[in-house]
Amino acid sequence: MGEVKVHGFWYSPYTLRVVWTLKLKGISYKNIEEDRFNKSPELVEYNHVYKKTPVLVHDGKPICESMIIVEYIDEIWPHNPLLPLHPYQRAQARFWIKYVDDLTCAVGSLFRSNTNEERDKTIEKIWEHLRVVEEHCFGDVKKLFGGDTINIVDIAFGSTINFIVTVEDIIQVKILQLEKFPLLLSWFQIFKDVPVINENLPHHQERVAFIKSIIQKSLASA
Repeated sequence: MGEVKVHGFWYSPYTLRVVWTLKLKGISYKNIEEDRFNKSPELVEYNHVYKKTPVLVHDGKPICESMIIVEYIDEIWPHNPLLPLHPYQRAQARFWIKYVDDLTCAVGSLFRSNTNEERDKTIEKIWEHLRVVEEHCFGDVKKLFGGDTINIVDIAFGSTINFIVTVEDIIQVKILQLEKFPLLLSWFQIFKDVPVINENLPHHQERVAFIKSIIQKSLASA
């Protein structure tokens, strides 16, 4: 099926989506770790519009944007399917993927908060997003979005919730509070206990330290 390469950042929730998908499918790939402050000419060429990771290169052809990459992988390697087969369920899955991407952007904006007031307003926006998930995504007995197996929505949500856990340690504020989000946290525990996911989680303390260094470097160069 041709060589598979991934250009990404090991600490990025978006790159993590691609890694999890490839691992769940059992697909071998070459990992190319990019430097946020010195991106490779290949990455810039492959994603000349946004110049961002992740980029999947399959048989010499680049595919950009994490969830587009996940869907591409799922179509090319259809075993262990991640996207629902029924059109309505596929549409619902894509709706929640779009929703969680909006949440991920809100989480990222925490690093741009200059005051405690700005940070608190951003956290309240994140809570609003999470309350919708808590109230509308876990109303039946399913353990995962895919039922008993991981599907594409689990991949999208899992990368973001895992990133929030990292952010909590960076800003020293508890966002995922058990009393607010018991169903969401129960799902996340089940999700990250899946061996393929657990074995391919970024090391938490290393990730915290690395992202802190990125923030400091970005502030110094601003």
